[in-house]
Amino acid sequence: MLESHQLSHVHEGEACLEVIASFEERQKSRYRTTTTCGQDLGWFLERGYVLRDNDILLCSDGTKVRVRCADESVSDVRAEDALTLLRAAYHLGNRHVPLQVRCDFLRYQRDHVLDDMVQGLGLSVSHTEAPFDPESGAYSGGHSHAHAH
Repeated sequence: MLESHQLSHVHEGEACLEVIASFEERQKSRYRTTTTCGQDLGWFLERGYVLRDNDILLCSDGTKVRVRCADESVSDVRAEDALTLLRAAYHLGNRHVPLQVRCDFLRYQRDHVLDDMVQGLGLSVSHTEAPFDPESGAYSGGHSHAHAH
């Protein structure tokens, strides 16, 4: 089994295995899974660290594994103008909802109560299966300092 010991970088053209994981799985400090080519993988991360899309895990044998976000059931929120979208982000933030923020939409894990709230603010909500990679949060310190054990 491959064991990840730290986060790394991959140079252009460098070979790399891949693992596809949900947001829930990427939050686990200790987790066993399988790469897309069928190799067993286990990671050990600092508590509170969340793996992001395209993070690279460096395994004990030198193998590098790219983390990819799995498709999940999500709600995409769009507005006619930036101010309305900002208002929705504010209200979702007050509920401490993991939120993916882009310039033209917001995305969260599908929740009919949240859907009703943002529709009440005048936004449109659509449901889809898509990768979910929310903001890491103001106090997370980014993801350049995390190391596996």
